[in-house]
Amino acid sequence: MKENRYIILFVILIMVGISAYMLFPNFQTQEFDQSVVENIMDGVTTTSVSENSDSNNTINQEENNVIESPIESEPEIENLLNLNQTLVIKDNITSYLLIGSDKRSDKNEDGYIEGQRADVIILGFFNETINKNALISIPRDTLVTNLCTGELERINASFKQNNCGNAAENIVAAVNNLTGIKIEHIASFNFEGFEKIIDSFNGIEICVEETQREGYSFELQKGCQKVNGSTALNWTRSRNTEVLIGQKIVDEDGNDKSQWKKMEYVSDLSRVERQQYLVIQLLNELENFSSFGELLQFIQALEETFVVDEGLSVNKATNILWSLRTLDFNNIPKLTVPTTPYQLIDGRQVLILNGNFYDFAKENLLIEE
Repeated sequence: MKENRYIILFVILIMVGISAYMLFPNFQTQEFDQSVVENIMDGVTTTSVSENSDSNNTINQEENNVIESPIESEPEIENLLNLNQTLVIKDNITSYLLIGSDKRSDKNEDGYIEGQRADVIILGFFNETINKNALISIPRDTLVTNLCTGELERINASFKQNNCGNAAENIVAAVNNLTGIKIEHIASFNFEGFEKIIDSFNGIEICVEETQREGYSFELQKGCQKVNGSTALNWTRSRNTEVLIGQKIVDEDGNDKSQWKKMEYVSDLSRVERQQYLVIQLLNELENFSSFGELLQFIQALEETFVVDEGLSVNKATNILWSLRTLDFNNIPKLTVPTTPYQLIDGRQVLILNGNFYDFAKENLLIEE
């Protein structure tokens, strides 16, 4: 079943990360200190990343900050955010955080976009007490209180450096506070780098229910087709998708005379769903590796795409893979924390939890009563 493939993806990414770390000295890592995470949750201001660091193996997260207008506090919001407070889960939990970022470079054909955004936030959840596992998605627009500054922000905005910690440490603290779960390790990837990976597979299959396009960046026909990395990436990023009305009409000069209309309900949430779909389709290709050469090609592409925390050593990652060898992947659920749309006074849309995580975990039988 496709819903279990996120967890297989995470396992494979860790495995590839191990191989890449051994084969390529410059494979990127990010600092991740659990004591700093605890300090952030306690409101302690300590900068964990040196401003003068010039390590070739560490991302300078400060350069990747995305600047967004502050979210003003509203009386109603303060009450609604009470559900962000949850009990600490005391079961024997092992958890990993997978972050998908839509960071773009100034060379991207869509133009320069500053910084990175945690568009996909997936928590790998393994309860060893009751042998229960799950993949839990946290929508990027979920509203939280920044544990360092006390300001309101979307949880994806936590993926940046501030005076309390670096990007990894801050978003782990935010997820820990929201779920009551200690995060063991974090891994991140960016979708721009996935374009190179897709092309290394000579394309990837995308299936859609209706013919759709956006300008000249992509056009997908109803049904399934194999596309290159550029087309796949443009599709995942599209904000102004159009759908075909009736039959496709092309005149004798090759001009499109068809009727198109703007697709309804295109939002950041639908873009995230497309990005998640892309991850799953890439996983389908990963399952088809038949030689070391193919895997090596994938690792070379992943070198600029995948980032692991410094604490994820080869030995630790190997132990993780070994501990997961007996899992029945077909029965691992994929869940999303429960949220409700909320419109801010300035018109921006966010999501607010409509139940605390502890109750959510109990309802889904993820923890003991």
